[in-house]
Parts: sequence; C-alpha cells; structure tokens
Amino acid sequence: MSNDKKSKGRFGTYLTIGSTLFAAFNNLKKVRNARGENDTLQLVDGLIRVAAVATGVALLVRDLREPDDDILAD
Repeated sequence: MSNDKKSKGRFGTYLTIGSTLFAAFNNLKKVRNARGENDTLQLVDGLIRVAAVATGVALLVRDLREPDDDILAD
C-alpha cells in the first residue's frame, strides 16, 4: 500500500477535510429529519454515517500533524 495521502500535500488535505465536513453537515440534517419522522432505521443510518465522517476527519487531521521526515520517499 503506497502512501498517497502525503503526496497530495497540505492544501489537498485541507480541501478534503472541508468537503468531508460538508458531508457531515448534510448527514446531520438527515439525522434531524429522521428524528422528526421517528424513522429509526434512517436515524441509525445517519448516525453511522456521521461517525464515519468524524473518523475520516480525525485521520486527516492526524496526517496533517505527522511530520514528513522522509523527503526522498516516493
């Protein structure tokens, strides 16, 4: 498995975080709608999606914090 996440650079990582957060807000809206409609299955689906997005953002932030010591790695 190659280390592609380092190759897109900081700007690409910030852009990915932004788009991922946009998806999170969309999923939160779906969760609110599911709660209003008392749709348990949609609510569970929405909560799982929000958790997945939160995990993705946490991984991206961790990648930003890790130093890129190996400059010559491809």
